[in-house]
Amino acid sequence: MPSNDRITISHEICAGKPVIKGTRISVDFVIELLGNNWTYDDILENYPQLDKEDILSKS
Repeated sequence: MPSNDRITISHEICAGKPVIKGTRISVDFVIELLGNNWTYDDILENYPQLDKEDILSKS
């Protein structure tokens, strides 16, 4: 997996799934939202703790 300063993995958070650093939002959840035709703006509106760069680094 490429190094990414926006993603972290800890067995103490979300059972070790990769998450957006500083949140409990998993990378696979963001990918799922994008796969369900959510726009960047939809995601940012519903999850304001994310930055657009967090989403772009997943897609």
